[in-house]
Amino acid sequence: MFLPKRIQRQSGRYSRVDGIPYALPVDSKGAPALVAAFTVDARRAASLLPGNELHPLRITRDRAVLLISVIDYKHTDIGAYIEFSIALACTHGRRPAPPLLPLLLQKRFGLGQYVVDLPVNTEVSVKGGKGIWGMPKHLARLDFKREDGSISSRYDEGGQQAVRVRIERPRFAWLPLRMAAVNYCAFRGMLMKSVIYFRGLFGFRLGKHAWGTLELGDHPRVQALRDLSISPRAFLTGFFPSSSGVLDDHFEAWFLTQPTLPVDTYPEGLESVVGLGQNQTPMPAPDSDGSPPKVLQEAVPIQDTLTREDARP
Repeated sequence: MFLPKRIQRQSGRYSRVDGIPYALPVDSKGAPALVAAFTVDARRAASLLPGNELHPLRITRDRAVLLISVIDYKHTDIGAYIEFSIALACTHGRRPAPPLLPLLLQKRFGLGQYVVDLPVNTEVSVKGGKGIWGMPKHLARLDFKREDGSISSRYDEGGQQAVRVRIERPRFAWLPLRMAAVNYCAFRGMLMKSVIYFRGLFGFRLGKHAWGTLELGDHPRVQALRDLSISPRAFLTGFFPSSSGVLDDHFEAWFLTQPTLPVDTYPEGLESVVGLGQNQTPMPAPDSDGSPPKVLQEAVPIQDTLTREDARP
């Protein structure tokens, strides 16, 4: 895997941050992962991006991209856990980018994903991921299932169903991928940028050959997704039977701004992590006997007003 020389030089060294011990680099091994991409209304997606420097990646003039990624981490410095990422593909800069061009000029347009929600199933993962890198992690009940030619994951919290994603498993994982991915997250009133380098054999399906569904439950955390006019089927699905990754210990941060002084810290501050411990015991998996959430069969009606006062047209 290609890694910056600075990270390579840290190999064999150790660190303790917020009480959590790390053997550098901060890595994972042998993690299966699923990916599903859906189109969404670009204007509504923009309303969920904080500040004024993030913009939806548009694949057409009016459609942006919602990315669902679920990783079943098997071996990490903080134990095994599942991570369920709900994110919007985005660019970073003064102005929105033309459709598709950022895929070719990734660094120029600051291509990445803004993480809208990031449930995990261990306490220590919340403490590290949110407290250090600013990721919007919180405890939830998660699973990762491989059955009947499909891969699925379900996310429940507080006795309520939130999200379930399911894709048809590609027959072969044949494409060797080695790449860096940029995450943008909001925490402590700042926009935080981190990078993960990962590799693995990737099987995927694209366009009409892709089959993937996204189910939304009634949990308040996911209600904003209903306003995005999510496509009923994924346009890209993929699966890593086993992947390895390195999370860069270097990250960047900028103040989030809006036209008027915020009443509170957005979305939350250090008080949300200061009392957390290092428990590595996973939360119980979702109850399979619970009532399933509804599958998105059609576009969700768009409300007349946007969800944030600083939303852009």
